[in-house]
Amino acid sequence: MNKRLFKYARKGHKWLGYLLALQIFFWLLGGLVMSSLPLEKVHGKHLANRSLSSPFLLSDYLASIDKITAQFEQIEGIKYSHFLNTPIIEVRSSSGTFNFDGRTGDKMPAPSKTQIIENAQAHLLIDAKITQAQLLTTGPREVGHKANVWQVSLDDWLTTTLYLDSQTGNIITVRSTLWRIFDFFWMLHIMDYDERENFNNPLLISFSATSVLFCITGIILLLQNVRIKRKKPATRAGQSR
Repeated sequence: MNKRLFKYARKGHKWLGYLLALQIFFWLLGGLVMSSLPLEKVHGKHLANRSLSSPFLLSDYLASIDKITAQFEQIEGIKYSHFLNTPIIEVRSSSGTFNFDGRTGDKMPAPSKTQIIENAQAHLLIDAKITQAQLLTTGPREVGHKANVWQVSLDDWLTTTLYLDSQTGNIITVRSTLWRIFDFFWMLHIMDYDERENFNNPLLISFSATSVLFCITGIILLLQNVRIKRKKPATRAGQSR
């Protein structure tokens, strides 16, 4: 092959290596870390239940559905659930989710801090104590910046945090150190250092394209060491060499 091609490939491979070395290391390290962490552990399924089985029968829901639904113009769904020791009729509409007492049909008030703590403890699957419960006007990024959420912190070694809806008391999500480690390496992996959600950002695409070029120049340099053995022409028996 053309020696000039090898010269340019060697120079390009060297400078591309300087540019990409740290990011390629992050890609490899991030892939190793994320593949080593089971997703069910990352999502905290071993830490807390997202929902609990209802102890109530359908016959316990005495409230009139017609009376409840008449308060809404458009209903997206109705669900029979419970909150602590109260049967709940949950109505989802275009304006939000609302809970009604399944016995009386009265609209449930927003749960108090004491009720939020009690509900969080009921969902826990680990032996841990609640160290803090605070109502946040805007939640952190790990809960998607949702508005008006309860943040319940635990004292376990994973620094588990439960996020609950301030109006219904439902568990929104569970976060822990495992999730935060995964999230950090996911950020490095997709190179979205802000919201960590955009997998198609220009920075990632640019570095990926440059990495492909880095691999191509490497392959060209490998070909430089390939020696094609040519077969010697066959000689007739007895012919002098």
